[in-house]
Amino acid sequence: KAKFYADLAMQCTGILQDQRNSVCNTANISSLVYHALRETPVREGKPVNWAGFYLRNASNPNSLLLGPFQGKPACTEIEFGKGVCGTAASDGKCMVIKDVNEFPGHIACDAASKSEIVIPLRAKDGRVLGVFDIDSSEVDAFDDYDRIGLEAIANMVV
Repeated sequence: KAKFYADLAMQCTGILQDQRNSVCNTANISSLVYHALRETPVREGKPVNWAGFYLRNASNPNSLLLGPFQGKPACTEIEFGKGVCGTAASDGKCMVIKDVNEFPGHIACDAASKSEIVIPLRAKDGRVLGVFDIDSSEVDAFDDYDRIGLEAIANMVV
């Protein structure tokens, strides 16, 4: 898995090179990560069913708005501190949730999602700008390799 994520990070670097527009970058990275995680054998039968970004709402800085993503339609606004995405944004910490049904206050945008990893996007000054959210239709789909690899990718996007 470490090699898979190193290769994926290299592809992300190529996509992000010379492009500073956040919409372009989050759209391309959500697509690349979604398809890579769906199609690789290293996922061992733990398919990804959603990958995308929630970005800090300029009109209400205590909430996140849906950004570019791949997967079924999703919740459009999430308050800081609510659900996995809002909690990761308010705490500023990566969250790996083995079973979303056991997470207090989980927001079920897609009932098929069973586990989730959410990585905060941080500005250079430490402010949380949004989150990178990846869901799986299987329980316990994400591990430390996923966390480390996806955190590295999320840090490239900002």
